[in-house]
Amino acid sequence: MFVFADYHTHTTYSHGKGSIEDNVKVAIEKGLREIAISDHGPGHMGFGIKRKKYKEMRNVIDQLNVKYNNINILLGLEANVLDIEGNIDIDEEMMEYNDILLVGYHFGSKPTKLYRDLLMHFHNYRSSKSDYSYKKVKEINTISLVNAINKYSIDLITHPGAKGPIDLFEVSTNAKNNNTALEINSSHGHLTVDEIKLSMNVKGLEYIISSDAHIPTDVGNFSKAIERAELSSLDISRIRNAE
Repeated sequence: MFVFADYHTHTTYSHGKGSIEDNVKVAIEKGLREIAISDHGPGHMGFGIKRKKYKEMRNVIDQLNVKYNNINILLGLEANVLDIEGNIDIDEEMMEYNDILLVGYHFGSKPTKLYRDLLMHFHNYRSSKSDYSYKKVKEINTISLVNAINKYSIDLITHPGAKGPIDLFEVSTNAKNNNTALEINSSHGHLTVDEIKLSMNVKGLEYIISSDAHIPTDVGNFSKAIERAELSSLDISRIRNAE
């Protein structure tokens, strides 16, 4: 299996350790044909991008696409799911600059309703230690993702289930119906082998393998994700960035 594109990479615009060009150079060295710079959305209180910097990122990427003619560079965003309504932290101006939209749940995203959404973060944090929190937040997480998938034109759901439990079959069904792929993330471990096997039952659902690189040398590091895809016997035709 050859993964020819890495659509989930981070830079110093959020909490990555390298520049956009650093990531591009590594991608070229590893023979990738396409890369996306998909830093965390501005709704993350700890390491989201500055909203006003998104246009600057667009300009940098446009310049690099002229400089490097052997790779296609996309401006992405790993937007945050903010609430149960499925709202995410990208506005209309940012959408004009955006080439590929990734969406995931993260601790630290800004609440739209303080008590309710902070409670969601609390139960997600506790979900691995408390049956009550697990059951309570699984439904909330699922509804949040499904609402986001149906509200926005999302290309990829990042590390589904990594930050909190979801009804994977329900999310997979809605993702398939909206042409949204699920991520097999090489860094986080999700989707797991069992999760891939479960979601594969949704006919027509597609996947993207990503590095989720936070340092330039990790761009194009897909080995763990590829291993899980192969162990699950996932047909390569269902992986958008593999051949």
